[in-house]
Amino acid sequence: MRKILIATVASITVLGAAMTAQAAESIALVVSTLNNPFFVTLKDGAEARAEALGYDLTVLDSQNDPAKELANVEDLLNQDVAVLLINPTDSDAVRSAVRTANRRDVPVITLDRAASGGTVVSHIASDNVAGGKMAGEVIIEALGGSGAVVELQGVPGTSAARDRGEGFHQAVDAASGIRIVASQPADFDRTKGLNVMENILQAQPEIDAVFAHNDEMALGAIKAIQASGRDIIVVGFDGTDDGVAAVEDGSMLATIAQQAAKIGAMGVETAAKVASGEDVPAFTPVPLQAVTK
Repeated sequence: MRKILIATVASITVLGAAMTAQAAESIALVVSTLNNPFFVTLKDGAEARAEALGYDLTVLDSQNDPAKELANVEDLLNQDVAVLLINPTDSDAVRSAVRTANRRDVPVITLDRAASGGTVVSHIASDNVAGGKMAGEVIIEALGGSGAVVELQGVPGTSAARDRGEGFHQAVDAASGIRIVASQPADFDRTKGLNVMENILQAQPEIDAVFAHNDEMALGAIKAIQASGRDIIVVGFDGTDDGVAAVEDGSMLATIAQQAAKIGAMGVETAAKVASGEDVPAFTPVPLQAVTK
């Protein structure tokens, strides 16, 4: 009998065969959205690893909606899944989903974004604090230790936005010549990154650099900067294909590269271990690197 993995990537998209295995063999993965290249890559990595391990992988898309995410989790729990993996739409909002799984005695593993409540047996993610600090250090070096900097934040309430911001400020707040002239959320979205950056450009006559909490916002900010005709360096985060291409063509100074496919693959591997009764680490960090031209 084939073992089944059910993945919820926050709308419901079904990939693979229907669930036919016994409850003890079923694993569920909950991810936030397929409307972001990073999470598409994460999904691809999970699918590839599931195939290699002999699992059928089903993917559900919650469309960045915590209510849909909770509904997806409840649907999966009604199928008596053995392990639930979640990439939260929001670290606070996902607590209800995690606690629902806890009440059903279903182990929970989080990917990329942590849950701020409930019991989680393992968390697999990049060290976002270290990555944010790396981005800050890249900007400080590029500016020679002095300049006006804008921070485009991710979705408020997510651990990724919080941790990337924390690491970034560890670096820039210690640099006496660096001034943060604006720090606003753009929700990890390219269009919002464009719109927010346009407003900041109008309000701030002096900007030397931008740190965006992900490549999507960075790419939106670059479009706004190019339209303004101003010379401003931009550093992104995630190392998506579009982000790396922007570094290579010189429109972005750097991106802090995560290994999205590896996070997805490690999630599947960890879920399989939990399902078979093996011990797993409480936290598995995935290495980061600064990609520059």
